[in-house]
Amino acid sequence: MPGVSPSLLWDIFKHVRAWLTNLNRAGDARKTQSVKALREVITAARETAVYMRQMQDLGKRDHGAERRLTVLWTELGFALRDLGLNKLAKRCQITGKDWAKPGHYDKDFLDKADVSLERMEHLALQILHQIDR
Repeated sequence: MPGVSPSLLWDIFKHVRAWLTNLNRAGDARKTQSVKALREVITAARETAVYMRQMQDLGKRDHGAERRLTVLWTELGFALRDLGLNKLAKRCQITGKDWAKPGHYDKDFLDKADVSLERMEHLALQILHQIDR
């Protein structure tokens, strides 16, 4: 993947592999919680993409929508951290903070944090696929 260091991808892969091993030992309730949280990441990414398209089309921001995105991404970060998906949780927390206070993080930090909507959705889909095996 362009722009993403191989060592970062390897770290994410190792984290997800260890998490999946632990999940396989967990009960059905934890698996259900994990699937729900991962599906919510996909939903949040798509909702955010629609809002961003709206902003671009209309040329104005909607603070109510941004408030909702802030809460959505922040709560997802907490839920994922509780489930042990810390790397994805951190991305969600960064995204929530970025919607709460645009400009808080500089572009270089956001690029290195790899918080693109496509990347987070892709990670969630990969983990869901692994759970379904």
